[in-house]
Amino acid sequence: MSAEAVAAAARLLGEVAEKEVAIGPMTTYRVGGPAALFVEVTDEAVLAKVAGAVAATGIAVLVIGKGSNLLVADAGFDGLCLRLGEAFSSLRIEGGEVVAGGALAYPVLARRTAAAGLSGMEWAVGIPGSVGGAVRMNAGGHGAETRETLVSAELVSLRQGGGRRTALAAELGFSYRHSAVGPNDVVVSARFALSPGDPAAASARIAEIVRWRRENQPGGQNAGSVFTNPPGDSAGRLVEAAGLKGFRIGTAAVSDKHANFIQADPGGSADDVRRVIEAVREKVAASTGVALEVEVRWIGPEGLG
Repeated sequence: MSAEAVAAAARLLGEVAEKEVAIGPMTTYRVGGPAALFVEVTDEAVLAKVAGAVAATGIAVLVIGKGSNLLVADAGFDGLCLRLGEAFSSLRIEGGEVVAGGALAYPVLARRTAAAGLSGMEWAVGIPGSVGGAVRMNAGGHGAETRETLVSAELVSLRQGGGRRTALAAELGFSYRHSAVGPNDVVVSARFALSPGDPAAASARIAEIVRWRRENQPGGQNAGSVFTNPPGDSAGRLVEAAGLKGFRIGTAAVSDKHANFIQADPGGSADDVRRVIEAVREKVAASTGVALEVEVRWIGPEGLG
């Protein structure tokens, strides 16, 4: 991204934008560098201002959400990073449908809908992301995916100066860990259709999922599953079969607990994490012939991965 575009965007955004803000710590990896510009979107007026600046300058944009699927390079991101604030974390229940703000945490959505006697989102308690991020990547787990209950999403297109549209789930091109929501789209809110359920049973299912994840997945600094599962197989099984549990480069290592998790040491290097990812892909391909697809998005000076 050119310095001229960054400077132009900074002028248009004025005091709503901060310069050289560390965004690595905003991710679940908690490593990585700064964004040239950062905006906390506190209301619709700020979002409109950001959209105007993006459309006018063409600056590269990163919508960060909860940062649970991102790895920010140590050198940072030479563009504009934005994050939706509390004004976009509302939850409204309308009969059997729920309208959730794009910034609402998925575990909160799971717990609050269960408590309200609605079933269908219990599995989301294990997804450490936001509603917007979950829609964009069709987040899933425990045999369920976002697209199964999503009715529609309200999107703002930054490249089009803030053009807003409501897209039905069928229009979003969902597939495994993918949707047609682009890097310049902001998911402002999403509507889900759920079923009547027993709050006690839903709470028990949530507790079961939380317990399973604690027993089977590592805590610490990671972004969950690094590689998508190949058809009919498990990425974690392939990595473990290649003898790579515990494989380390510098301050990053494959988890000893789950081979599809790559951990960063406290105070470690995002670039080390990337080197481990690349090395694991190469070693698995050499030993099994399977080319693993990376689920974690790389954010670097050269742009978005």
